[in-house]
Order: sequence, then C-alpha cells, then structure tokens
Amino acid sequence: MNFSLFRRIAFIALGALLLTHCASNPVSGGKDLVLMSEQQELQLGAQARQDILREYAALENPTLQGYVNAIGQKLAQHSHRPDLQWTFTVLDSADVNAFSLPGGYVYITRGLMAYLNSEAELAGVLGHEIGHVTARHGMRQQRASTAAGQGAVLGSVLMPGTDNLAGAQTWAAGYGRAHELEAYRLGAHYLAKSGYDPQAMIAVIGVLKNQALLAAEQARREGADPRSSYHGTFDTHPGNDARLKQVVDEANPTRVASPREGHAEYLQKIDGLVFGDSPAQGIVRNHALLHDKLGFAIQFPPGWRLSNKADRVLARSPQGDALLELQQGPKNNQPLATLQNGLKLDAGARFDSGKLSGYPAAFSAGTQQGKPVVVASVVFNGTQYLIAGMTRDKPVYDRERATLRSAINSFHAITPEERRSARPNVLKLVTAKAGMTMASLAKTSPLNADAEGQLRLLNHLYPAGEPTPGQRLKIVQ
Repeated sequence: MNFSLFRRIAFIALGALLLTHCASNPVSGGKDLVLMSEQQELQLGAQARQDILREYAALENPTLQGYVNAIGQKLAQHSHRPDLQWTFTVLDSADVNAFSLPGGYVYITRGLMAYLNSEAELAGVLGHEIGHVTARHGMRQQRASTAAGQGAVLGSVLMPGTDNLAGAQTWAAGYGRAHELEAYRLGAHYLAKSGYDPQAMIAVIGVLKNQALLAAEQARREGADPRSSYHGTFDTHPGNDARLKQVVDEANPTRVASPREGHAEYLQKIDGLVFGDSPAQGIVRNHALLHDKLGFAIQFPPGWRLSNKADRVLARSPQGDALLELQQGPKNNQPLATLQNGLKLDAGARFDSGKLSGYPAAFSAGTQQGKPVVVASVVFNGTQYLIAGMTRDKPVYDRERATLRSAINSFHAITPEERRSARPNVLKLVTAKAGMTMASLAKTSPLNADAEGQLRLLNHLYPAGEPTPGQRLKIVQ
C-alpha cells in the first residue's frame, strides 16, 4: 500500500461527450466505429498515464527501466504505429501483470518480470501490449467496469462507490479473447521483425498460466486475495490452444535464422529485484501489515482474505460479510473533524475523541446505507490513518464486533522485531551444482509451503523439472 490518493480515469464520462465517428484502423486499414479521433486518443492516454502513476509508482531502478524501454522501443518501431511517442515503464507492484494505455503507454510490473527468464520473453509481453495499442483496442471495445475488490455485498467504507467506477484497474483488466488473440498475432509479427523468436510468446504464456494456477491455490489456502494475474493468460493452457498457436505461427515466415534469446542478460538485469511486497507498500507477514517506511504496524484477523492495494488495505471475513479497511487520511491533527466532515454515515451516527495506542484519535459508530460501521482516525507522525470496519447487517456486526475492534486497536508504532520481519524478499542468482535439487533450495527459502513450486515456476522447471549442473537459477532470499 503506497497510500496515493485514489484518482479515477474518466473514460466513460469523456466518451459520452465525444461525437461518434469513423476512424481508420492502423492495423487493418479499415474503418472503425469509435468514440475518439487519434488526437483525442492521445489526450486520453496522457491523462490516464498520470492517474496510473499516482496509483502505481514506477520502480526506482534506472538501469532496469532503461533496459525495458530500449526493448520496447525496438519493437514499437516495427509496429503499425511507429510514430507514436511510445513509453515503457516498470511498475513497483507485486501483481503479475502488464497493460497498455491509448497513445503508446505500456506498463509491466516487477511481479511479472520475476517469472520471465529471457529478453525474448520480455519482448513477447511488450509486443503483445503494443499490439493492443496499434489495433486501438481501448477505443474499439466498450468495457464494463469491474468491482475493484469486494463485490456487491460490501463496498468501500471510507470512499463509498469507488469499487464500482472505471479506473486504473480497468485498464489493467484486459480484453476479450478476440482482442487478446489479435494482440498476440500482432505481437508475434513485431517479435519476428525485431529479431526474436515469435514462439517465445507461447512459452511465456505457459509459465504465466502455471503461475496463475499456483497463486490461486495458494490464496485459497491462506485466505488471501490472489495477486492480479496477467490479462493475456487464457483459461486453456497454451499447449492445448490451437487458435493461439495458429495466430503466433503466422509470424514464422518472417523469423530470422538466429533469433535473439538474451537469457543470461535478462537474468543479470533482474538480480536483486524485490519479490512480493515492497517496503513502499508495506510487508504483510502472518496477516499483519508491517510498514517500516511509514513506521506503523497493524494486525488483521487471521483467516480473513487480505488484499494490499495501491491506495488501501482491505481484509474480508471468510464469509464475505464483514470488511476492514485501512487508508491514509489528511496530514493534520484534527481527526474528529475528518470523521465528521468526511464520512457519509446515516443519521444518528456517534462521534468521539480519544486515544489509540497512545496517539490522538477520533472514533465513529453508525451505519452507512443501513450497514453497521465503526471507524477510527489516528494521528501518527503528522498523518491521519483511517481504519474502518463494516458488516452486512447487525447480526454479523454482533458476531464480528470484537474482531473489528481488536484489529482497529492493534494499530501501533512498528517494533524493532517487526522491522526485522519487514525486510523484503529479493531475487538472487545462483549456479546449480551437481546434486542440487529444487527441494533442497526450497528448504532454505523464506517463501511459504509453496516454495518449491514457486522456485520451479521462477526457473521454468514447473511442475517437476530439476536443475542441471552449471545452470543459472533464480532463488528468493
């Protein structure tokens, strides 16, 4: 959680103000019925880029940023829209995803980069996203917004309604199968023309499909929300997807004799990359958020599904009928005024001032559209932190009252022991020796019970492969 203010991309509102007209599709040359001219597309993309970077910080690694941008620029120059002002950015997010914005803005997360093993695979991801832009998929498809977290039972306590608006997460959610296949077809051609093997695209989809399956199983077992998965991963495994193989194979005639793989170079670039939560977001350990950078910690209920989002942390009861939410508030010491003026509660809500773990705080209890709500705002190091609990109805509140209040009251300054636990995991390179197995590497890994599976995925050895002597491997320390 980096606590950036939640800004939404006004895609639907902007589209409603524009006259529908036909514009030329850069890929097919035909006419598309779209809401925007190319100039308006560029303006939307530029505005959306600002909102994305408020939601997800760019990774502070100039060397890696430059490497990714150089590969992206090479691919873009072989695309159907080489004259766009293309930008390629690595986001500091553990989510496994990549996405693009209208106008030539392409993003890839460090979470996805951890599972790639060559420059060719990175090019495959970037080429796919370039394909979405060149085909103007963002303009050609009316996409329904998806709830950003908790579904219809409970929305945001502190920002009512935001779970149902289009925003940055809408751009990252992907497209329908037809547009995804078109983007893979285009991306494969861009790879081949840039000196890479277009079949690298099939390989990376397989790895990410396996990653998504393992992540979903792990999340179910731990009662957590799974990390976002790459939108280009289909339900069917790529090895069994004849149509996917067909569209990628169309690029084979333009494949160079000796395509570039860049395995060693890529591994060297990601050596030391943070794996999982970063200090900027706060580290989650045993359902506790340990935020060394901001200096606090808070314990969420064991067994609740926890989601460390860009702008807030959410925890949901196993039954899905109770919610806890943590979010940054104003930078002042007036918590009572913040609650009285900012909360949208039903008539009859109660407000009071007091202390929370020794820090100035204010509290409120009431209902929001009939749902019971308790909220605290605590002033810590000059900034307010808002902690709220909501339940579906009063019987659920009676059941969860003690759990909600315990979580709220657990907010405290981070301890030295917690600071040590809040150190991030990072990728490191090792050279396999004779007799080394993935099981032996997993025994010394800080990862959970899925360490062996995760290490296999990271090294393209899933589900049962073993390293060969001399092989360069990624481990997590």
